[in-house]
Amino acid sequence: MRINKKMKDVVVLVAAAVVDVTNFITSSEASLQAKKTASLLKTLNVNALIIGPSGIGKKTLASFILPNAMVYDASNFDELLTALESSNEIIISNINLSPNIQRLVESIKNNGVRVIATSSNYTISHEIEELCSIKVDLPPLSERAEDVAALVELFLEEAHGLFGGNKELCSLDNMTPDLSQNGHSLRRQVMITYLLQEIEDRDLMELLENYLYDKLGSKNDYKKFLYLYEAPLIKAGLKKYKSQLQLSDKLGLNRNTLRKKISENKQYL
Repeated sequence: MRINKKMKDVVVLVAAAVVDVTNFITSSEASLQAKKTASLLKTLNVNALIIGPSGIGKKTLASFILPNAMVYDASNFDELLTALESSNEIIISNINLSPNIQRLVESIKNNGVRVIATSSNYTISHEIEELCSIKVDLPPLSERAEDVAALVELFLEEAHGLFGGNKELCSLDNMTPDLSQNGHSLRRQVMITYLLQEIEDRDLMELLENYLYDKLGSKNDYKKFLYLYEAPLIKAGLKKYKSQLQLSDKLGLNRNTLRKKISENKQYL
């Protein structure tokens, strides 16, 4: 399978899975306590709000509480209002993005709908505070190291099931988890790493060729894009040899030249 086809598969897969990017993991104390609160909420007829950044499993936790409820984004206001007229319980994602919080809350109350809402905004309006008697605060993955390790294993198993291949050949030991978007970025990173386990020189060059094709056009492009080669080479070398002296020897560069290259590419290292 060519790398371009693989990369297209990843884009489609990640886009399709944004709604449920993480199976809710309880390896850390914070997520375990959140799961305990959610278990209690399953038995209570109260509204609740789950707060935290994107990609940490808020909707997954909400669906654990209300497994039969449909999920609606608050920004799709008319669709949400229609759903409230025919539902007993509902999950509202991004409730902080509702264009009319007051009208939304009134509709929820008038229709007697039980709501589990999510929000990535820690500043909550008075109306939402009154609506949701219980709040669950989920910290980012950067504060849940045990969950990160468990999610990597989960995503690795998922990649193996989707794409086949030899899972044992995919080494993630030297991978620094990308938590910039929590589970979203971590899942994408594991998927791409898995797909690249059998990459060949020709595949990598073709990938770079396609990347550069639409970006070329200035009179200084050689110097402008040299970092695409130099930065990963230096970063990999520093990880492998743990010493600028050893790396300069392996690369056939004098130490001053290597230091200059490191300084030029410091934003990527």
